[in-house]
Amino acid sequence: MYSFGIPPYCIESPELKRFTPYFSVTRLPRFSALHQLYYDPNIDNKNLAQKWLMQAQVSPQAWQFCWALLSPDKVPEIQYFGASALHTKISRYWSDIPTDQYESLKSQLFSQIACFSSGSKMVLTRLCVALASLALNTMPEAWPGAVAEMVRVFQEEGGGVDGRARCLALLELLTVLPEEFQTSRLPQYRKGQVRGALGREWGSVCPLLQQLLRRTDSPGAVKARVLRCLSSWVLLDVPLSESESLVHDCFSALPDPELFDTAVEAIVNAISQPDSQRYVNTLLKLVPQVLALQDQLREAVQNGDMETCHGICRIAVTLGENHSRTLLEQVDHWQSFLALVNMIMFCTGIPGHYPVNETTSSLTLTFWYTLQDEIMSFESDKQTVYLQVYRPVYFQLVDVLLHKAQFPSDQEYASWSSDEKEQFRIYRVDISDTLMYVYEMLGAELLSNLYDKLGRLLTNAEQPTSWQHTEALLYGFQSIAETIDVNYSDVIPGLIGLIPRININNVQLADTVMFTIGALAEWLADHPVMLSSVLPLVLQALGNPDLSVSSVSTLKKICRECKYDLPPYATNIVAVSQEVLIKQIHKTSQCMWLMQALGFLLSALPVEEILRNLHSLITPYIQQLEKLADETPNPSNKLAIIHILGLLSNLFTTLDISKQDDESVEGSAPPVKATPPSPGPNPVVVVLQQVFALIQTVLSKWLNDSQVVEAVCAIFEKSVKTLLHEFAPMVSQLSEMLGQMYSTIPQASALDLTRQMVHIFASETDHFPPIKALFELVTSVTLSIFQQGRGCGRDGPYRLGRADKNMLCLMPLSSLDAKAVFHCGVLSLKFPEAPTVKSTCLFFTELLPHCSDVPPLARIVQDDGKLLVQAVLEGIGGGASRSLMDQFAEVLFCLNKHCFSLLAVWLKEALQPPGFPSSRVTAEQKVTFSQQILRERVNKRRVKDIVKEFTLLCRGLHGTEYAAEY
Repeated sequence: MYSFGIPPYCIESPELKRFTPYFSVTRLPRFSALHQLYYDPNIDNKNLAQKWLMQAQVSPQAWQFCWALLSPDKVPEIQYFGASALHTKISRYWSDIPTDQYESLKSQLFSQIACFSSGSKMVLTRLCVALASLALNTMPEAWPGAVAEMVRVFQEEGGGVDGRARCLALLELLTVLPEEFQTSRLPQYRKGQVRGALGREWGSVCPLLQQLLRRTDSPGAVKARVLRCLSSWVLLDVPLSESESLVHDCFSALPDPELFDTAVEAIVNAISQPDSQRYVNTLLKLVPQVLALQDQLREAVQNGDMETCHGICRIAVTLGENHSRTLLEQVDHWQSFLALVNMIMFCTGIPGHYPVNETTSSLTLTFWYTLQDEIMSFESDKQTVYLQVYRPVYFQLVDVLLHKAQFPSDQEYASWSSDEKEQFRIYRVDISDTLMYVYEMLGAELLSNLYDKLGRLLTNAEQPTSWQHTEALLYGFQSIAETIDVNYSDVIPGLIGLIPRININNVQLADTVMFTIGALAEWLADHPVMLSSVLPLVLQALGNPDLSVSSVSTLKKICRECKYDLPPYATNIVAVSQEVLIKQIHKTSQCMWLMQALGFLLSALPVEEILRNLHSLITPYIQQLEKLADETPNPSNKLAIIHILGLLSNLFTTLDISKQDDESVEGSAPPVKATPPSPGPNPVVVVLQQVFALIQTVLSKWLNDSQVVEAVCAIFEKSVKTLLHEFAPMVSQLSEMLGQMYSTIPQASALDLTRQMVHIFASETDHFPPIKALFELVTSVTLSIFQQGRGCGRDGPYRLGRADKNMLCLMPLSSLDAKAVFHCGVLSLKFPEAPTVKSTCLFFTELLPHCSDVPPLARIVQDDGKLLVQAVLEGIGGGASRSLMDQFAEVLFCLNKHCFSLLAVWLKEALQPPGFPSSRVTAEQKVTFSQQILRERVNKRRVKDIVKEFTLLCRGLHGTEYAAEY
């Protein structure tokens, strides 16, 4: 049995030690854990065995037992585990192997691969991967010419292994070598060395692959393996000029059904390498070969052979997408490139409905983006020439895409699975994005083209119109209008005039009509006279649950963009909306959108009308809420309460009369019909004051339910964000209620609302007393949570850490124990939850700059700053996740900037004890770290780099492949 001298520091885990008897030589035949993993029907036993085997695989004993597991008398599953263990040890624990045993290990692996060349394929592959890993770790110094030696060893006769098996084993080894390189954990500097060494080995691989691929007596399995090997090697950026002849051989293999897939993969990989654009002559030779595949492509389409269509399309698109600019610039070959573009157009318009009858057309969409980008990037004179050639192509593309976007017949669509329908929806979104992009090239002429077709379609009484055709043309308009400014298009008035003429007898068509109107909302704001043509359609659709998303989102867009032109329609809009809300036609999310739409609408009305509409709109919900508040809490009425509170929240989110004057100043439609805001209370405040007692009643019964409390807080939080200082009349009573809520049962949503209130009102003299009292109470309660050891998760320090400057200014001025707050923050830095630590670091970076202007705070930092530094160093030393190092670095940077002289003392004292912050760093390394930090008072990025390097030293990871990957 092969044996290695294992360094004494490689000691297995205690859990593994308990099971060591599994691996004593005398008990190897039992293989209890492996048997349990593969054959025990109990899933818990399987999981336990798997966990233990994973530990065993990385243990020092694995160097010995892996060879025993590869014994010929073992079943393949056991042999596979042995080979996997061997690969794990070589790839992750290479440093365990003494240099004088490299040759012995290599010989053992060659021998085992030879043995398994006629055995289990999965074991052979793992052994090849193990040898590949060994080669990567020893190239180029310890094993120069590794690939050449592999080829030589396996071409030699002997060992009782037939030539075909040896050939396949060699090809497997050569295939996995580049793949193992791509996934290896080599340090970055080694990766560059090894990549160069592998590149030099291509000279040994290429002739072998050519010979095997061109021999007429080569079995299909060998040729397939050759193609796989080529596909693997070209990913190492093998120059296209050096693989050219093999790529041509791949084209010759495409007619063979057994080789088709692997040949496609090899061609695609070869021509998609970034460096391949340098080899113009080779690329020009490839174009005719791709064009020659058109007969095979058409035959595949006729036969319904989607796999062949897909493969040929991949080749054509890869060539066009990766090399559009290069091929465009070859003006002497413009006709061949145009032929390639037309071939890709054929693939885009391939017959059938995606994804049921074809799956190829979606591959081409990115090509059209790329080609357009390249054409538009040329200087103007060249661009003009290219546009003459390719504008007609893109007009054809629009027709093809709109045809592909058409829905199938109702009967066929009903037979599709939900997954197929979802894929088709995503496909149409991709087409929509492409059409929007094409507009940049074709401009207004594209909209005119679509309008002319739609007009002919809707006004031709002699020829029956399919709804699918109409829907697709409208979808084209919608795709462009959603993201492109069409306000100056002369065809939009005609389109708005055509929409009422559409015979809407299908849900999909109705949806697209709604979305098209919504996409034109900004245009309608500039042309309000056209609202009367489309608004009735939207309100009618609002009552159809099948059009829920499209109708509600369209109404919301219209109410947002056209609100100053909607007062004449307001009564009707509110009435229809109330009706559908009462009938519960829409799902919860659409109900919330509808309330937002009504908020936009009401914002443009006179205050008296707002109050009147609010009264009629929310009275039924208030009455329902009163009834629910009297009931005994249960899951059913909880959902109803949250729903009602959500409706109010979303209404108040968009109901903002203060923006009436702002809108007119900014130059949008002047609020001719809107009166200036009343000097009295804001309508939202009036309503909130009326329902405040009811909300308190609801809270009294549901205070221990975080979802209900969150819904209540959301009403006020959204109102505060919308109204800002107009919320002032409610500051006092809301502050009191918040304090009572948080004192009784501290919850995160109450903390967030407190933060919002402090942010807006802390600097106002009139509201300072209640805000100050609320801040002190909330902070005091939070501190008590710390002292009692509760709330150490998300609702405790995480929320306290989310402080802003107003809260920090309040802290020293209040009567709370500021020192306790500081200690609370220090404690939070040691918590395991990353969000908590991040928020606490933010707290300190906001707090420390105030040392100079707030004397009480300066005293606290002076007295206890060393505790903060120690906590930060403890986290850097390994006590916190490496993902948090940037946050710790920012605290150190802030201390250095605002407390420089103190930080120098604190760092010296904190780093003095041996073993702190880690036993892996020396006293010299700690001094260097301290000096580096103190030198950087301007460059925060440099401080972060210093901290990251020091934390690697503390964790014993500096210079490791794991650190390089991070």
